[in-house]
Amino acid sequence: MTRVRSRWSRPRTGDPASAPTDGGPPTAQVTPAELEDCLRACAVHSGKLVGSLDNRRIALAEQLRRLLARWAQEQPQPAPAGGTGGLIRRGARPAAGGGLSNDLLDDLLAVGNKSLDCGYDDELNLALLISDTVLTQRRNSRAGWRLRGRLLEAMGRPAAAVDAYERYLALTQEDGFGVSAKVAGLRTATERRAELLDLLRRTVPDAARHAGSPATDVWADGLAAHAEGDGERAQALLVGALVALDRAEAPEQEFQEALSHYLDLCTGSRARPTAELTEIIALFAEQRRNRMRGPLPDPLFGGVQWIGLGEFRNRIAGKSVCLIANSGKVGESGMGAEIDGYDLVVRFNSYRIDPAHTGRRTDIHATIHKHGFNWDQPVDTRLVFGGISGDWKYSLRNRLVPGAQQYLGDESLRWPVRNIGKWGTDRWPSIPTSGFNMLFLLDFLDVSPVLDLIGFDFYESGAYRLAEAMKMPITSVHEYTSEKAWVMERAQSVSGMRISLR
Repeated sequence: MTRVRSRWSRPRTGDPASAPTDGGPPTAQVTPAELEDCLRACAVHSGKLVGSLDNRRIALAEQLRRLLARWAQEQPQPAPAGGTGGLIRRGARPAAGGGLSNDLLDDLLAVGNKSLDCGYDDELNLALLISDTVLTQRRNSRAGWRLRGRLLEAMGRPAAAVDAYERYLALTQEDGFGVSAKVAGLRTATERRAELLDLLRRTVPDAARHAGSPATDVWADGLAAHAEGDGERAQALLVGALVALDRAEAPEQEFQEALSHYLDLCTGSRARPTAELTEIIALFAEQRRNRMRGPLPDPLFGGVQWIGLGEFRNRIAGKSVCLIANSGKVGESGMGAEIDGYDLVVRFNSYRIDPAHTGRRTDIHATIHKHGFNWDQPVDTRLVFGGISGDWKYSLRNRLVPGAQQYLGDESLRWPVRNIGKWGTDRWPSIPTSGFNMLFLLDFLDVSPVLDLIGFDFYESGAYRLAEAMKMPITSVHEYTSEKAWVMERAQSVSGMRISLR
């Protein structure tokens, strides 16, 4: 630890993108913010990003460009010449009733999320201003409260993050982003952290004499004492600095960094750790693990059976299969009974059940790992797709519901197009959808006498999903045109709602 943040940044002159104006740490409580001021800050920040070589800031700059273009479109009269100043002139208001339109809200949230991805102080301050603005304009915005929770967590304020996440959960019925698990993890981590600090106080009572001094100075003295070989004094000073950090409500990342450094010094100077140090290390590991991953009540997930490519092939061999799209025309198809007549019914991501149109059964749920929609719905087999192994494992650990599936695809089924088909970005540049990954897998195995696609119009009729997921845009990272061409090249027949590949 080289420094301790003793106060929070205030706005620079002409730059409203900063931490709360009272100079205190950010909280779940919203600081009222004007839309006009927020957009001005976005325009100023856009100028700062010109020429940046950081990929995250480049992505933010592009999203800022879209936001400012949207704002210009919503002006009641053409913006005057003279650059970005015309985009956000004082007194201008959005065309949609003088408030924050839905399109502008989406663009603001996108900028907030891109700012959060950057992780730098300037971008975090911009995201905080956006969060304040969104929740001032739309106090019950679920996306706004989720953004605020993620932001507060990134800024090292776990208690405030929990408050914001709970506001989000109170406004939604579908926890598709695994926020409940995140809240449980943060709470458990906070409890273990408190236990650890109490144990340190009891183990090193002399630390209390130093806890009232500035943490940075005490820490420096502790390191100096350790370098001189005065272990007892060093321990009292270093633990005193940790207590001082806690009292000063330092950002969690700073406290964790200092605590980790202290434990490194302790373990490096002892041939064999004491019982107290062993307990401290165990509490440290548990609170870190819960902060990162959340608690795991049932490590076996209700006795789920993992299956690989071969086992999955054997389970579907010789059976008729239909894949049900989440498209608008499925919701008015009247094909429910016909769909339930197949041996296996495959549904995707945030599928919605309306028995008369969609059928009742779901035998295989194929979903991207990033969202948690329908993971609690009982199915025979769940296949979770994801491009990055670590992220995929993290999602499985935090989103799987024990007892909700009998079989679960293992890593051999994680990313069929890339890992099984060996299709690189030179052959398939875009990210394959869950539907395309599933269809590719079934076509590759080629053991189903009937392989029908129901309602696959590649979102030409819009989306038909759970209500919570309907607010999510149809993402542009997928190439639906190429996927449609691949399907139609293999189609044996096309009749109304049905495309038959066998």
